[in-house]
Amino acid sequence: MNSLYQYFPTLDIEEYNFLQSLTKEFTETQMQQFCTIYSARRKDTQLILILALIGFLGLNGIHRFVLGHIGMGILYFLTGGLCFIGTIVDLVNHKKLTYEYNFKQAIQTASIVK
Repeated sequence: MNSLYQYFPTLDIEEYNFLQSLTKEFTETQMQQFCTIYSARRKDTQLILILALIGFLGLNGIHRFVLGHIGMGILYFLTGGLCFIGTIVDLVNHKKLTYEYNFKQAIQTASIVK
């Protein structure tokens, strides 16, 4: 499925393999629909890292809001990123947080396209 790399040239191997297994039975039209919808929903790991770093400037929790974790975003905002400890943990785990979000979005998108 080289069309995945046409739509997402910066995919890492883990996400590529997951998307390939998820879309292996798609027709070309379904694949185009999937890629169009998923590209609008997908978050970049660098964006999440930058937003988590902004937490050190006093705007804690923005990355959690972007990832759809509204409750955690509010908690981080009100507690200063849980006294910056939560923000530091999220800086270390930003890729895992982003992958979890993207995998959920890919599954939802695949169910829409089918």
